[in-house]
Amino acid sequence: KRALMAPIRQTKLADSLSTCKVLVVGAGGIGCELLKNLVLTGFKNIEVIDLDTIDVSNLNRQFLFQKKHVGKSKAQVCKYQGISLSSPDYNVEFFRNFMLVMNALDNRAARNHVNRMCLAADIPLIESGTAGYLGQVTVIKKGMTECYECQPKPTQKTFPGCTIRNTPSEPIHCIVWAKYLFNQLFGEEDADQEVSPDTADPEASWNPEDTAARATASEKDGDIKRVSTKEWARSTGYDPVKLFNKLFKDDIMYLLTMDKLWKKRKAPLPLDWQQLENSAYPQEESVGSGLKDQQVLGVWALCQLFQHSVETLRSQLQEKGEGAELVWDKDDPPAMDFVTAAANLRMHIFSMNMKSPFDVKSMAGNIIPAIATTNAVIAGLIVLEGLKILSGELESCRTIFLNKCPNLRKKLLVPCVLDPPSVNCYVCASKPEVTVKLNVHKTMVLSLQDRILKERFGMVAPDVQIEDGKGTILISSEEGETETNNSKFLADFGIRNGSRLQVDDFLQDYTLLVNVLHTEELERDVEFEVVGEAPDKAPPPQTNQEDVNSITNGNKDSAQPSTSSKGQQEINVFLSSSHGAANFVWSCLFVKYTEQECMCYIVLLLHCVCLLAFICFLVISESDL
Repeated sequence: KRALMAPIRQTKLADSLSTCKVLVVGAGGIGCELLKNLVLTGFKNIEVIDLDTIDVSNLNRQFLFQKKHVGKSKAQVCKYQGISLSSPDYNVEFFRNFMLVMNALDNRAARNHVNRMCLAADIPLIESGTAGYLGQVTVIKKGMTECYECQPKPTQKTFPGCTIRNTPSEPIHCIVWAKYLFNQLFGEEDADQEVSPDTADPEASWNPEDTAARATASEKDGDIKRVSTKEWARSTGYDPVKLFNKLFKDDIMYLLTMDKLWKKRKAPLPLDWQQLENSAYPQEESVGSGLKDQQVLGVWALCQLFQHSVETLRSQLQEKGEGAELVWDKDDPPAMDFVTAAANLRMHIFSMNMKSPFDVKSMAGNIIPAIATTNAVIAGLIVLEGLKILSGELESCRTIFLNKCPNLRKKLLVPCVLDPPSVNCYVCASKPEVTVKLNVHKTMVLSLQDRILKERFGMVAPDVQIEDGKGTILISSEEGETETNNSKFLADFGIRNGSRLQVDDFLQDYTLLVNVLHTEELERDVEFEVVGEAPDKAPPPQTNQEDVNSITNGNKDSAQPSTSSKGQQEINVFLSSSHGAANFVWSCLFVKYTEQECMCYIVLLLHCVCLLAFICFLVISESDL
């Protein structure tokens, strides 16, 4: 009977492919392979969204694009119209037009948004990601499986400001400092990205009162006119030698005066341009073999690279005109040269092993190299899961992991049963609720809107109402209605410990209840904490091939997208949970055998252990006699 029904099901499926409407989000590494597979499988009605433009670095794996397409929209080159995910014209009703949505994204923010839209529209979503040789595909269906946000994701790695400015101990600290420096000199200045020595560093003083006094003094001008790094650089005409001596000599010598920092650390060694120029450094050669960008440059070569990049960036600023700003891009050679030179010079000053331009680019852009074959395998798995959904066999869908090496059963592809929704999820639960710990006397309304609701909880246009019996509107998505509240503190509106805020994002058809937990004991540079997320509810750290449980398209969560992106680039993590880890291990060990067979093997093993113990007992007893 099953054999007779198979041709009928195949005919119905073929008819369904030609009529069903599917949405593909992302036309990058996975997206190109996916679009090819969909067309070859017989899908006729495909729409694709991608807001990115084509970069030269995309051409080695994204085969739908050619050199003549560089700089053009990916979606338009694919003969489809590019649209904005957060546009009100593409709301829940837009997503309801599709029978299936397939994600091929490279950042968490976009993944969060598509996840919420598909939940609101009750449309199946196939989520995917790759990182080097690793890959993962899973299916998300409202009420049946975990959504993308059911499990907490590790936040992107950040570093204390005093570590970046005063006491770097790892190459990544110096690279972050160099990126901050680029913005301070050529881009948009940010007070949180200051690069000068931090005089308010608590570790620089034994007495906390001294630290407070330093912090207060640094905010006052006194009789000295304080100028920003950019203003000072402009006053020198962006002179590379003056910039060099200020950054790598004067600032380092100032750090040395903070002697308590160097009681247990190796003190930094200042660099002087004139001394380097007159010393043996000009004869230094690059260290290492291989391609040019994989060789570690000598100190004087880095000085010359710093000089050349500053001069080039200065010319770019002049061409743009007065008040212009540059945007750092890992694919812009002068910007990358500047970060490479500045970061390596700082590494040398703090006695670290310097990095090649290739390594600096990988770390600065948070890149895990994308592999075309991995993308191809994952794209094929997406289509296979999609065929199951369209055949009405949603219960047979699986989360599938692609490993770098075969597991114990010599399997590269490991399927796992889909996990049910988490009852504590603040997105797909019946009544989403979350508790946020913050200081109501120091947290502004604008920070609540941008840093907490938009950045942390992924909302697009939140409306916030205080549950105080009056229905006070704290934040409105309508322009101009509540902008006067932005500079006020939460306490100014009667918000205190235990207050509740109802947050609605009508664009995502999403409502969240926020419980406010007031505290004055947050760590330095920490604005807020989401209660219950870390460390007790976060998934345990995983190693070896289980790293596959935390993957994005071309990056791990601490990484940025591997493709060129001028827009928001956030590092992201894929689905993981304690249940998923258990399923993964079970599949690794017993994918060849049934559960009954596995139990038989376990019983046999226990018998062997008991027999061995009995023999050992006899041997010991005989020796005693």
